Amino acid sequence: MDAASAAQNTGQGTELAGKYLTFSLGNEGYGVGILSVREIIGVMEITAVPHTPDYIKGVINLRGKVIPVLDLRLKFNMEHKDYDERTCVIVVEVQGQTSPVQVGMVVDSVSEVLNVSAGEIEPPPSLGSSSETENILGMAKVKGEVKILLDVNRVVGEGLLQHLQS
Repeated sequence: MDAASAAQNTGQGTELAGKYLTFSLGNEGYGVGILSVREIIGVMEITAVPHTPDYIKGVINLRGKVIPVLDLRLKFNMEHKDYDERTCVIVVEVQGQTSPVQVGMVVDSVSEVLNVSAGEIEPPPSLGSSSETENILGMAKVKGEVKILLDVNRVVGEGLLQHLQS
């Protein structure tokens, strides 16, 4: 790695350092920036919305506000798992076309809030095409485990928001 690459990686790690809400999907650990998290709720009744991708489970009514819900397992092409008492919906706020939008993400279980330093973050691995890692901000090595840090704006995706707003 040359000095420019090292400097770029260090800069990216510094930019990504901070607090992350960690959660699991299958055997993998993930994290999302705590500043985008609005709340964590148990799975409630989800109203299906026709003509949406499979990973969009539908919408929920959260204190009078309609919030779209997506299943991260299905979004990431993982095997479906029935919801249980540990299944949670992480409500995040992402930037919509005109204003912030709240979206729920179904995860297997929520773990903890971790403070991740710049030195613990590496760039996403190169896996061939950039589309395979575009949702990933970086890889955090914390407490002997690797957590995949997600970009919630990309996970939720502009396409999803446009689809739901139309």
